[in-house]
Amino acid sequence: MSSDNKVFGKEWADNLRATNVEKLRTKLSEVLGERTSFTLEIGCGHGHWLAAYAKANPDEFCLGIDLITGRIAKSLRKQALQSIKNISFLKAEATEVLDALTPAHKTEKVFILYPDPWPKRRHHKNRFLCAENLSRLAKASTSDAKLYFRTDDADYFDWTVRELKTHPDWQICGEDTWPFETPTFFEELTKVKRDVIAQKVS
Repeated sequence: MSSDNKVFGKEWADNLRATNVEKLRTKLSEVLGERTSFTLEIGCGHGHWLAAYAKANPDEFCLGIDLITGRIAKSLRKQALQSIKNISFLKAEATEVLDALTPAHKTEKVFILYPDPWPKRRHHKNRFLCAENLSRLAKASTSDAKLYFRTDDADYFDWTVRELKTHPDWQICGEDTWPFETPTFFEELTKVKRDVIAQKVS
């Protein structure tokens, strides 16, 4: 690919991202309304865990996001069938959602459960929990926000601990406990839980 094509490709991608962020800003404003804080699950899958969490915590508004259309469709069906009022699901990319949030709407709790570990070294750049995204997440969060991360992958667990320990906006909570448990299909398969809980540094 020529340098001109690379420049054009980057400009096209940047413009598309800017358009997506602007559309999400409008959508998030509609979904969140006058709520000033909310609970976010990044990569909500079929919505099983977040739907159960929302039912157990009716005072919190929960938002689940995922990139796969079919997953969001199943999540929305769960919401409708169970008549859960304090939850919404959106097909969206996580960094675009975080960039779209305005100061009027902040995340108070963020859950990331069993994300793709991208095990090959050349793919590590695709891991969500990196310094850039931790900064992005901190900017979109309340002063006392907490990040809950769970994986079955030992390498991704160690990676996440290192990223959090070296990031100025987050501090690992050594003695905190996981706030909610419910059986999930994936956990029944893996039988392994490696948790990291971090709090935003005000």
